[in-house]
Amino acid sequence: MKIIIYIICFIIIGLNFNSFGQQKPQYTQYIFNNYLLNPALSGIENYTDFKAGYRKQWSGIDNAPQTTFASAHWSLGNDYLWKNPLSQPEKGDDPMEQNYMQNYTASPAHHGMGATVVLDEAGPIARLDANLTYAYHLQLSGTWNLSVGMAAGITRIGLDVNALTLEDPNDPALNNTITSQIKPDLSMGLWLYGSRFFAGASVQQILPQKLAFTSDPNYNSGKEVPHLFVTAGYKLMIDEDIAAIPSFMIKYVSPTPLSVDANLKLAFKDRIWIGGSYRHNDSFSAMAGLSVSKLINLTYSYDFTTSQLNKVSYGSHEIVLGLQLNNVYQVMSSMRMW
Repeated sequence: MKIIIYIICFIIIGLNFNSFGQQKPQYTQYIFNNYLLNPALSGIENYTDFKAGYRKQWSGIDNAPQTTFASAHWSLGNDYLWKNPLSQPEKGDDPMEQNYMQNYTASPAHHGMGATVVLDEAGPIARLDANLTYAYHLQLSGTWNLSVGMAAGITRIGLDVNALTLEDPNDPALNNTITSQIKPDLSMGLWLYGSRFFAGASVQQILPQKLAFTSDPNYNSGKEVPHLFVTAGYKLMIDEDIAAIPSFMIKYVSPTPLSVDANLKLAFKDRIWIGGSYRHNDSFSAMAGLSVSKLINLTYSYDFTTSQLNKVSYGSHEIVLGLQLNNVYQVMSSMRMW
């Protein structure tokens, strides 16, 4: 009967993967918070950037993945908060306006740090990731910065055996079940940015780790695999107050095929924006955001599933609340680059 628990564990691990087989949670609004995927963004803004979000994937499917997360990052040292340092111009001005883009200056070299907590649940499996991040931002020239970052922490993966349905509730295979395991986690990233252009690459789950839910040596060949992310985008000014920002994201998780996203955002002074995204062979997404005040911003996205899951799924919802803490320059914009 040991084969039963092996098959069940294989299935529930698969439920935690998205349609391209990645083990980490999937996000639609990474374009609003690339920090979740790339630690090199730690301390990229003038303020403490806090975000909390919730994602309900594949609504309509019982026990489908749902993700809750919180993140915060900030720059270190007081020297960084100077006139026109990175993402904000004069106090109260709008960093979206074309004049600021033309007179943009890069930030001085500085350090940044932050923290992320992500809870991803799918059926009887719950995964909790907690990481601290650090980045160093190097000033390449008067208008360009390159940052290098890393994230280190732990991952706890739990299995709720009470949620499993077996022909025999007393199946002896459950005697070998591993219900909780804690593993170290490490990620690294690069981020290049200027007034209009940004590009980055990151790798999550660098450390090789075995992943199994049974101590039986015949059925414990599972493992965690690295996740590679590459992205870039460019801001086009349509007029003084309206910008269009196209971007893309490529994700690779061996041995599955590449996942490719194409995104477009239209923003008015970065106070109100709408956007769309296409994930190849998976979904279309609609997004909208609002800067409620100089402290609060709110964004929402809905994924229209295009894969065969659309026969049983009503799509995916994602909502993110952002807070701009210690917003010294008192600006409405929540993100300069996206």
